Amino acid sequence: MDLPAPPTNYPKTLTSLILCRRRPDAGAARRQEAINNCASRRLPRPIVSPPRGPSVRHHSLLQPAPPGPASDRVVERSSAVVAQPPLPPPLLLPEMPSPTIRRLDVASPVPADIDIANSVEPLPIADIAAELGLGPEHYDLYGRYKAKVLLSVLDDLKAQQDGYYVVVGGITPTPLGEGKSTTTVGLCQALGAFLDKKVVTCLRQPSQGPTFGIKGGAAGGGYSQVIPMDEFNLHLTGDIHAITAANNLLAAAIDTRIFHENSQSDKALFNRLCPTNKEGKRRFADVMLKRLTKLGISKTDPNELTPDEVRRFARLDIDPESITWRRVMDVNDRFLRKITIGQGPEEKGMVRETGFDISVASEIMAVLALTTSLADMRERLGRMVIGNSKSGEPITADDLGVGGALTVLMKDAIHPTLMQTLEGTPVLVHAGPFANIAHGNSSIVADKIALKLVGKGGFVVTEAGFGADIGTEKFMDIKCRYSGLVPQCAIIVATIRALKMHGGGPDVVAGKPLDHAYVSENVALVEAGCVNLAKHIANTRSYGVNVVVAINKFASDTEAEMNAVRNASMAAGAFDAVVCTHHAHGGKGAVELGLAVQRACESQLEPLKFLYPLESSIKEKIESIAKFYGASGVEYSEQAEKQIDMYTKQGFSNLPICMAKTQYSFSHVPSMKGAPTGFVLPIRDVRASIGAGFIYPLVGTMSTMPGLPTRPCFYEIDVDTATGKVMGLS
Repeated sequence: MDLPAPPTNYPKTLTSLILCRRRPDAGAARRQEAINNCASRRLPRPIVSPPRGPSVRHHSLLQPAPPGPASDRVVERSSAVVAQPPLPPPLLLPEMPSPTIRRLDVASPVPADIDIANSVEPLPIADIAAELGLGPEHYDLYGRYKAKVLLSVLDDLKAQQDGYYVVVGGITPTPLGEGKSTTTVGLCQALGAFLDKKVVTCLRQPSQGPTFGIKGGAAGGGYSQVIPMDEFNLHLTGDIHAITAANNLLAAAIDTRIFHENSQSDKALFNRLCPTNKEGKRRFADVMLKRLTKLGISKTDPNELTPDEVRRFARLDIDPESITWRRVMDVNDRFLRKITIGQGPEEKGMVRETGFDISVASEIMAVLALTTSLADMRERLGRMVIGNSKSGEPITADDLGVGGALTVLMKDAIHPTLMQTLEGTPVLVHAGPFANIAHGNSSIVADKIALKLVGKGGFVVTEAGFGADIGTEKFMDIKCRYSGLVPQCAIIVATIRALKMHGGGPDVVAGKPLDHAYVSENVALVEAGCVNLAKHIANTRSYGVNVVVAINKFASDTEAEMNAVRNASMAAGAFDAVVCTHHAHGGKGAVELGLAVQRACESQLEPLKFLYPLESSIKEKIESIAKFYGASGVEYSEQAEKQIDMYTKQGFSNLPICMAKTQYSFSHVPSMKGAPTGFVLPIRDVRASIGAGFIYPLVGTMSTMPGLPTRPCFYEIDVDTATGKVMGLS
């Protein structure tokens, strides 16, 4: 289709691009009149499309709902949903702010996510970039609808004031999820498409494991999605593949080094590590100088090393039993959780047990998410610890000589990927660390770039993984420590369904119909479950940020139940509590949430308060987090005690703590719902991601390689061979 050329009337400097006003739309008065007329008749307001023209795509799946009362329209969202939620009350909305903003005619029942995504033709990503104030020199195109935003933008905008910083967490979820990603996208569509705010959404990149497994993709849902949905969920710009390649290169380097050390003398090993050139001279590779410095050897000429120095330099003497580094792949494959390697005759009996993790569980993914520059990433990758020597010294990637090569494989992955929402607001997608064993947040560099791009008065909204006890806590105590960024508002997403579960409702099981208790009014059950919400509000407020509760409304939820949640939220200290219908209505369904978030950010005055000081011991930090959960104490296994002592002796005790525990309870037991107290938190083991920069205690058993269910999502995924469009993604 024909699309308008990018605006040409922008100032020349990037900072002035950020500050310039976006052009009003000529049809704004007509649309506002239609909205007001609809409101005066007390009818659900349609989302009025702009005049049809070359910049607007009208699609059969995005037609106005058929005539008739809202109660007659069925929404196929889950077994709990029987009717489309009503639109929020009338608001005076500003004129359409930008030529890249599109208005959606929502359909009822809501079509499948992939059908909605396929029915909207994305704008060329260059248009989205231009609206953000980015010129062609600030990004690299990856096809028509994706671009890598270069880190050089931070240098060009270093004098620009940051916008408001908002994190989206949630209550302790059901296995179905409570819609954090959808809420994050819907809020940003409301801020950008309806409230005329500069906004950027910052999301994690989804793994192909869940996409083809049981969970599905992570692009949002309904009319609050990132598009193109198939590209978002599959490959994107190859960052996860780069992580897979780098991770497995390091794994190969470990086993190769052990093999060669076991089969060669010190002299032969040294001669191969530092061979003579054609002139008969030796030299150390640059990365080898790091190892020499670590060993306290100041010599730079290989010929000057003593026999003892040759031995110490050339022989890492890795203890195979201490190796923590495993291979990875971005597919759920339970049969690779434990494997035996070295069984070939050429490996001379060097057999050992190891296994595969899913790629997003790699420490390299956590490094990508927490790095602040290319130089910082090089340093972090080089200091990743893969195990210990037989004398107990930590062995790093740079000891193996591979830190520079890992950085080369990751040099393009460090740049965030620019995409767009259904309503044309910009999205930065970057990194996707596990939310259990890692910190579960998108990247620092994406947030930093976004905050400069939106500028003063703009908004950057990012999502934290799982419930606020895992995702938001790690966002504050790990991500914000390393970034130096301070959020003004934290959102807690809640659903009536999850609150009923925490109030004593029957188990919620993915793939099975919901119990009647979840689709009929039961205010008492909701009120009982609000103890979970109240605990999350209190915990999040302790960081010094304003908390807004977003009630993600399902059509079976009643006014009495939502009032109970609002009342409980305000009693627990929330700044505001707002009902949202963004799944069914897009940004318009989250306008009230956008206004509440704006007020919360503008009134934020307190400094950020961390849960613990880094100077505390490893045990003191673990116990601070356990108390945060509601535990009365902590119990350490013999293995955990041993590891804590070792990391303390190795000088790693000043790192933040990243608890690895179930997302389904404040405690270590998934069946303990609500807000349990008085339990003793068991720490069965303690491990470290030294390159990423955190210690992670294991609370219970954490699987780092998911398995496929009996009927994975891939049964529904196919391609329309006539059009090339992907079908069946969820």
